Amino acid sequence: MNPTLSAAVTAPSAGTQDAEAEIRDLAQSLTLEQQVRLLTGADVWSTHAIPEIGLSRVVMSDGPAGVRGEDFDERHDSVSLPSSSALSATWSVETARRYGQVLGQEARRKGVHAVLGPTINLHRSPLGGRHFECMSEDPRLTATMAAGYVAGVQSMGVGATPKHYLANEAETERFTADSVVDERPLRELYLAAFEDAITGARAWLVMSSYNSINGTTASENKLLETPLSTEWGFDGVVVSDWTGVRSIDAANAHQDLEMPGPVGHWGPKLLAAVNEGRVSREAILEKVTRILRLAARVGSLEGFEPAVTHLPTELNGAAVAREVAVRGAVLVRNKGLLPLDAKALGSVAVIGHNADEARTQGGGSATVMPKYTVSPLEGLRKALPEGVKVTYARGAKVAEGIQAFPRTSLHNPVSNVPGIRVTFLAEDGTEISGEDRLASHLIWFGIGIPDGAASIRMEADWTAETAGVHHLGVGTVGRIRFVLDGTEVFNSELEDDTEVLGAALFDPPKTVHAIDTTAGQSIRIEAEYQLPKEQVIPFTAILLGEETVVAEPQAEIDAAVEAARASDVAVVVVGTNAAIESEGFDRKDLDLPGYQNQLVKAVAAANPRTVVVVNSGSPVLMPWLDTVDAVLLGWFGGQEFGSAVADILLGVEEPGGRLPTTWPSALDDVPVLNTTPTDGKVVYSEGIHIGYRAWLKQQAEGGAAPALPFGFGLGYTTFEFGKAHAPQAVTAGKDLVVHVPVKNTGTRTGREVVQVYVERTESAVERPVRWLAGYAGAHLAPAGTESVEIRIPAKAFAHYDGGWQFEQGTFRLLVGRHAADDFQSLNIELR
Repeated sequence: MNPTLSAAVTAPSAGTQDAEAEIRDLAQSLTLEQQVRLLTGADVWSTHAIPEIGLSRVVMSDGPAGVRGEDFDERHDSVSLPSSSALSATWSVETARRYGQVLGQEARRKGVHAVLGPTINLHRSPLGGRHFECMSEDPRLTATMAAGYVAGVQSMGVGATPKHYLANEAETERFTADSVVDERPLRELYLAAFEDAITGARAWLVMSSYNSINGTTASENKLLETPLSTEWGFDGVVVSDWTGVRSIDAANAHQDLEMPGPVGHWGPKLLAAVNEGRVSREAILEKVTRILRLAARVGSLEGFEPAVTHLPTELNGAAVAREVAVRGAVLVRNKGLLPLDAKALGSVAVIGHNADEARTQGGGSATVMPKYTVSPLEGLRKALPEGVKVTYARGAKVAEGIQAFPRTSLHNPVSNVPGIRVTFLAEDGTEISGEDRLASHLIWFGIGIPDGAASIRMEADWTAETAGVHHLGVGTVGRIRFVLDGTEVFNSELEDDTEVLGAALFDPPKTVHAIDTTAGQSIRIEAEYQLPKEQVIPFTAILLGEETVVAEPQAEIDAAVEAARASDVAVVVVGTNAAIESEGFDRKDLDLPGYQNQLVKAVAAANPRTVVVVNSGSPVLMPWLDTVDAVLLGWFGGQEFGSAVADILLGVEEPGGRLPTTWPSALDDVPVLNTTPTDGKVVYSEGIHIGYRAWLKQQAEGGAAPALPFGFGLGYTTFEFGKAHAPQAVTAGKDLVVHVPVKNTGTRTGREVVQVYVERTESAVERPVRWLAGYAGAHLAPAGTESVEIRIPAKAFAHYDGGWQFEQGTFRLLVGRHAADDFQSLNIELR
């Protein structure tokens, strides 16, 4: 034990002055070799331990909507929360805090000390591949929700990691792209989205991004120092995105930790650079101090009291997942159809591929392995009275490529238990070890494959649910042998032509083979994968499953139409999947895949009582929006998605969401769209005008309006705003408070979100048409009233020009329900 620790009479609390001095002394007590070693990860997910000073490892884990832990093993299940776009649609900081607390609970359950989230890059373009994983197009909404999330995670003594710092709004060429952004939008938009999580919630980590910002890669960028450490007082650890450190230059920036390890760009090279004077010992000491400070905060450093010693009352993770899915669902059209009266229904047609195989989370590192998911079909069947006939029709194929087999269809022939047998083999074919797995999508990232393994054998008996031709296959990168019922159907190499981790993981190259079965017939499936001789990062993914092949798309639509025509109401679930919305690549368009638009049109024509549920993480085009009776946007709704949909459609719960981003009518209408670098650069030429700001500017110039404005959302009751009150004048640099009386004038309990925007029509500087300054929700019973208080931060009136500047004079506060509302206005004099 280090004498610095053993001399302590009582353990100082992390963050106190005494602890700070001791942590720095402890950092200085390490040899230079120990210090440098600590700055690169020990493995894919954790930092190095130094037992002699009482330092154990700090474990990090994806993702923003669930905590996976150190492996992708479905036996170690995780609570799967709705996507960040769904969370932001709640417009509720308290909901974000509860969401974060569940993640903190999950982290503690899995031995994780830092959650790699929230993802708070802005929705600059709806084509952004990780749009679902981010929160909003508005920096104020994003900043406040992110702060709530961070506070919730850290209330459990677990670090939160706002990411990806900075200007990381697209996935195309994501490792090398240079985001070219002027200083004003950088400060007012992209940095502003991060500020509250740092200065308010005091995040313990920040993740630097892959991209460059104005010519300098993020891990080497001066933005890590200013404003992050200097102006905002960030005293935590800047961790790289995985492989995001590119050189020794990052050590001269405020980059603290290189992940993953143990081999990276630092290590011996950094040690040599320090000895040669190219990197200062003071810089190394500062990084080590920050890592030890983090370790103390999360309880990984003996002799120091963790930052949190009294945990809040534990929340039910599944209940919070359902709550967020309900509160984040946005009702955007309702011609009196909703809520449905379950007692008056005799039959319901549930239609759509996503109704049965719902997409509950986006693709990429955000993926977790839940114990179960509830589809809309399952949720409605469970919620509807026993006498209601529920008919299902797929209607239109959505899921492209191989989809994992349902777990219930698999039997392990070796161990005679449900699931699949996985065996690790040595070079000579002898068995090293084996596992009984539950799922047929197998992923190993960093851990799980034993030393000496040369190949992986998989065996399962799959039972066909229906008679007919089934298309069974395997997807992976590398050499694989595939056998169906004793017949070898493939033995060759599957090559990845994308060089994108997310694509290889969730839409891998594949081989698919047709086999004719009777209903209930069992097929023996065997596969053997040859592990590569060398891997920079130990990563292997193998997907066994079935591909949906539709020979006659019109026949599927016709069957759905018949089901709809014969039912009292039709519920059509349309959406996307992980092959469309994922880390690693951007979207090509905003269209619903396949024949889903034709499906909605045909079903609505057959049964006017049609409600459409949109199951996507980000905007899609809805050419049928004005032709159906009701439309509910459900996002990627997490493991309780289907339960939440049933709650809302049947009126058990109120749809509580408001749009966190603008939804267009047509791709060509979108004012800021491009995500593809030109000569390696993504130029943010729109400046301060993104999202609804860009739409309002476009409309002011005679251009197209969106289908659905930012902040919009309907409910099952009605509200009335009274006269808003605010000070007539405010001193520059001071916050102000707006009070708005709100009354529920309807017959149901419900929630309204009061939104306050600012405008200044006569200005010496360029400004948006209007911009969100603050918001607050009111949850009221029928005839209930409340004076809603909305805090407007001082910076809502500021612009950035070499520093924060305040233009004195008249500003107008606009009080309403969304960015394109008929506002109530108040003039404010800024002095």
